[in-house]
Amino acid sequence: MSKFRPKTPVEIQAMREGGKILAETLLWLKEEKVVSGMSTQDIDSYTREFFKKKGVEPVFLGYYGFTGVICTSINDAVIHGVPNDKTIIQEGDIVSLDCGLKHKGMIVDSALTFGVGEIPEPTRLLLERTQKSLYKAIKALKNGATTGDLGYAVENYIDQFGYGIIRDYAGHGVGHSLHEDPTIPNYGAKGKGDTFITGMTIAIEPMITLGSEDVYIDADDEWTVYTDDGSLSAHFEHTVLVTENGAEILTQL
Repeated sequence: MSKFRPKTPVEIQAMREGGKILAETLLWLKEEKVVSGMSTQDIDSYTREFFKKKGVEPVFLGYYGFTGVICTSINDAVIHGVPNDKTIIQEGDIVSLDCGLKHKGMIVDSALTFGVGEIPEPTRLLLERTQKSLYKAIKALKNGATTGDLGYAVENYIDQFGYGIIRDYAGHGVGHSLHEDPTIPNYGAKGKGDTFITGMTIAIEPMITLGSEDVYIDADDEWTVYTDDGSLSAHFEHTVLVTENGAEILTQL
């Protein structure tokens, strides 16, 4: 008997609908709104407007005191970047957007990282490989798989490039709350950890750096997580439904 309760068909459908809205939000920001010269506060404002238009609720706003509706993490910021009017995006930056929303009482969570203008080849490859590691983990997911299976899938793929895998933060269950059990690290051993069952909904989110896996939290905003060595970091995340023979990505169009 699993200790995790699967979501009901009605709850899953609400997450499918919310997931599509969230995917649309992030793609709209990436393709149409984020440009050099704008502040991360501008990104937050656009997101608020889009959510209002779609009739969905931002779940990051007020979460343990967080002041934005979206996390905006630039270059060596790994996650949890607080939108503000002083952080100005420049040509060649990489921008990670992490966002969650509530629709019909159910929460979905997703993130992506992209370059603004031209970015160097090593940076482009970091983004491409981090995203690919997410899909490696999703491919390993099905009824009866373990958190260790997913962590192994990410780690086994990423290790060949000599990148850093963030160990202080991890994926998680999601649905009724933004963060539910189980914790899903981006490293691990096959067959170890908690077991997934059909109907569970989880957020898988590899965070990969060009250098060290060590991080610190900004002393001023007490939120933004940076790489210790100043190396660039990429972050991709999907909310995913566990099925009998695989997984369904809920946060994609």
